[in-house]
Amino acid sequence: MPNRLSAAVVSTAAVLILTGAPSASAAAPITARTAQVRSAPADALAPGPFHRRLDPLVGTWKAVKYNYLLGGGGKPLVSRDITVTTRWIAKTGGRFLEERTEGTLGGNPYYRLGVLGFSTIDRRYEWTTFDSVTPTAMTYRGPALAKRTNRLSLPGTFTDPGVLGPEYVGKTIPMRTVITIRSNEKHTFDLYFTPPGQSERLVDRVVYTRRAG
Repeated sequence: MPNRLSAAVVSTAAVLILTGAPSASAAAPITARTAQVRSAPADALAPGPFHRRLDPLVGTWKAVKYNYLLGGGGKPLVSRDITVTTRWIAKTGGRFLEERTEGTLGGNPYYRLGVLGFSTIDRRYEWTTFDSVTPTAMTYRGPALAKRTNRLSLPGTFTDPGVLGPEYVGKTIPMRTVITIRSNEKHTFDLYFTPPGQSERLVDRVVYTRRAG
C-alpha cells in the first residue's frame, strides 16, 4: 500500500509539472468590484453625457468669494481678486476636471486645487479639494443620478480643525457643496456646514464669471 501511495503522489506531481499548476493569483477570488469592472462594456467606462454636462465649467474665471466663517456680524468676508482656471485632465482620458484657484482671502494668499469627476460605475459626481487654509482634504460624493442636471448637490464630512470654534475641534461635521451651472458664462459653488445640534448653514459662496479673451 505505501508503495502504491508513493507512486500516486509521484504521478500527480509529474502531471502538475507537465501541465502547469494554477498560480496563487489565478486561484485568488475575484472581488465583486473587479467582476463588475471586467464585465462592464467599454462605453460604460468612458466619459459620457454626465461628463459633458461639466463642459461649461471649463475656462478661465474671475471669482468673487463670500466667506461667512471669516466675516463678522453675519456679514461675509469678500475676496474679489480671485482667478480660477479649470481644464479637463487629458492624461485621465478626460474623466476629471482640475480647478486651480489663486488670489487672496482676508489679506493673505489663497490657493485651492480641486478635482471634479463623474463615476460611471457609481453614477455620481465626486469632488475633492485641497487648499491653503484647511489642513485636510475635503471630499464630497453625490447620490446616484438617473438623468443630467445643472445643480449638483454633493454631501461629505470633515474633521473640524477649529474653523467653527474651539468647541468643535476634532468633531465630524457634515458638509455639502452645491454646484449650480447657470450658463456657459456663470456658475456658483456654495458650501454648507451642519454643526452638531444646529441647522445647515451657508459658510462659503463663490460666484464665477467667465473672463473675456
